[in-house]
Amino acid sequence: MQTAKAYSAASATSPLAPFSLQRREPGPHDVQIQILFCGVCHTDVHIVRNEWHGTTYPCVPGHEIVGRVVKAGAHVKKFKEGDIAAVGCMVDSCRTCENCKDGLEQFCQQGATFTYNAPDKISGGMTYGGYSDSIVVDEAFTLRVPKHLDIAATAPLLCAGITTYSPLRFHKVGKGQKVGVVGLGGLGHMGVKLAKALGAHVVVFTTSPNKVKDAIRLGADEVVNSKNEDEMKKQLNSFHFILDTVAAQHDINAYLALLRRDATLTQVGVPAEPLSVHVSSLIFGRKNFSGSLIGGIQETQEMLDFCGEHNITADIELVPIQKINEAYERLVKNDVKYRFVIDMASLK
Repeated sequence: MQTAKAYSAASATSPLAPFSLQRREPGPHDVQIQILFCGVCHTDVHIVRNEWHGTTYPCVPGHEIVGRVVKAGAHVKKFKEGDIAAVGCMVDSCRTCENCKDGLEQFCQQGATFTYNAPDKISGGMTYGGYSDSIVVDEAFTLRVPKHLDIAATAPLLCAGITTYSPLRFHKVGKGQKVGVVGLGGLGHMGVKLAKALGAHVVVFTTSPNKVKDAIRLGADEVVNSKNEDEMKKQLNSFHFILDTVAAQHDINAYLALLRRDATLTQVGVPAEPLSVHVSSLIFGRKNFSGSLIGGIQETQEMLDFCGEHNITADIELVPIQKINEAYERLVKNDVKYRFVIDMASLK
């Protein structure tokens, strides 16, 4: 075992603070990564504060990891020392169930091993995430980063990127389609960039008039104030696909009404309370309401390669680890455009 420096939460109400943890020595199929940057996901806040009621403490969050390989096991084929590598939301799965064999490790029937706050089937205890200076991961769950992308701005692609890319690809979004993105935050701004790169006509729905210019800058063709009934009525029955990234309570039926016949709205934001869906919103038009959770390892690599081809990264604000608690408070207030990324060089 080897000691790594990190920041952890000791309880749901305590601030993140310096912490030492033990990482396993790299095995023959493992890579050891010196973490250079780690994105800050809203999921981190939910789990650190036990808002989803399943946190084990101490908790070291972080599942948007980019770093440099410092050691590669004898049987590792994809990486060598010095390579830039990435780790997303998962570090293992059973690899033998139907879902894993289909490349959908996020739906592993035995339960995927998530990057933090999950039972560690190799070392015991719980997994610790990317708010640390190093991590050891099986190469099968380690990803290649396109060489020309800014690596700090690439970090959020490991969660926000794949969370929005996966449903866009699954529903075959492309040229000639009208696609809506509800909400322009950490997820929404990635949804806009990716849907536009896939060739769609992109419409952003926001309740914030001050986000109109930014939505256009990010690639939106139209911006609709979802509080304006007249603007919403103009969009009725016109969308091939809508990606809803809002994690707060909102009227989902108002957006289902905007779908064309047989079209789909996919929810990726996770509101704390259930959304109320009127069945009539679905049956008139044979419409679909679905959900989506990140993507498998193969699809995540496909997403990174796609972003490399189209020069897509997240819009970020770089912060030192010492300001992580301040970043959490700002994140809760939506005071970031659009993702915080921790510069791990600050972890001394």
